[in-house]
Amino acid sequence: MTAWMIVTARIHDREKFITGYGPAAAKLIGQFGGKYIVRAPGAQVLEGEGWPGASVVISEWPDKAAILAFWNSPEYAEVKKLREGLADVSIQVIEQPG
Repeated sequence: MTAWMIVTARIHDREKFITGYGPAAAKLIGQFGGKYIVRAPGAQVLEGEGWPGASVVISEWPDKAAILAFWNSPEYAEVKKLREGLADVSIQVIEQPG
């Protein structure tokens, strides 16, 4: 069943983020079966906690297992180090109910 990973990020150093972490993560997302469907800065918080102006990235995956395979992979563990100190992130995973 289709699943989505939703990332909200308050980016502190956009240049380093988009030249280091961004391309490396994008390559792995494709390798693990995901594809980006939304990548946009400037989120507007209407209610609740959030980061006004944050970037939001939504990727679509074949299923939740594919997301978890990506997330828990040794390859992504290395890539994730590239974003340390560059952004505060919130990551959610949702799956289409069957």
